Amino acid sequence: MPSNSIDHAFTARAMTGAASDPTYAGALSFMRRRFTKSLKGADAVVWGIPFDAAVSNRPGARFGPQAIRRASAIFDNDPQYPFDRDLFETLAVVDHGDCLLDYGNHQKTPAVIEREAAKILKSGAFLLSLGGDHFVTWPLLKAHAAVHGPLALVQFDAHQDTWFDDGRRIDHGSFVGRAARDGVIDPGHSIQVGIRTHAPEDCGLRIVHGYDVEEMRASDIAAAILERVADRPVYMTFDIDCLDPAFAPGTGTPVAGGPSSAKMLSVIRQLGALNMVGADVVEVAPAYDHADITAIAGATIAMHYLGLLAGKRRR
Repeated sequence: MPSNSIDHAFTARAMTGAASDPTYAGALSFMRRRFTKSLKGADAVVWGIPFDAAVSNRPGARFGPQAIRRASAIFDNDPQYPFDRDLFETLAVVDHGDCLLDYGNHQKTPAVIEREAAKILKSGAFLLSLGGDHFVTWPLLKAHAAVHGPLALVQFDAHQDTWFDDGRRIDHGSFVGRAARDGVIDPGHSIQVGIRTHAPEDCGLRIVHGYDVEEMRASDIAAAILERVADRPVYMTFDIDCLDPAFAPGTGTPVAGGPSSAKMLSVIRQLGALNMVGADVVEVAPAYDHADITAIAGATIAMHYLGLLAGKRRR
């Protein structure tokens, strides 16, 4: 069926409703949502954080938001699987663009991200952030905890990110330990899924290791998450290197032995009972990707977050 409009990201008159751009053309906002700096009336806000100065291996995740937006064009105006509906029929979602960061002054980065995230949260909208390396989750957690109190954390990752931290480091491998020590997250209600490296301490979080994930059903993993988190306000963070490099080659610190994208997406779709107050997808580094495999996975994870929100709204 021919499209009756194009560049929905700029021409849309409302925050709801499907776009009709051809998949191969049109302005590349996330899932064709309207680009706007106005938050009035938005139920959810998609926001890019193009930062990768905290990586310990390969850089490039600063291009992650662009890649995820580009890959999300595949989600056209059809009902989205597995939610079987137009997610934007009643869910008002906007693309807020990217966070402006000074590439020459990284010490200011955490405060800038936290301040800008706080402005978005003040509107009452749900914030879905696109990284960027995993350090960006630290200021995002702080902004969300300022609203909701100590958070449960659900972290999909190959790494624990609990390495030594002096409180000032700009490091994507230590933010979880810092968040636990500073009371930003509640370790007793937090869980890490897909871990297949070792760190000096677990900081009290439950760990579902990579080989356990391989042997468990998706429903069992989801049940473990739901039991651990209970009714706490929860922040969901998905480091794309949680997936095996076969399903996410485009990332800075790939680790073999991980799960498939299908399995982890099936886990996420079963988490609708969570009190999810914020979420992100991080560490997509398109320079190492092939045929947008990793970007497509990242975009699909982000779409699943919105699908959970749409499902709650419908109920």
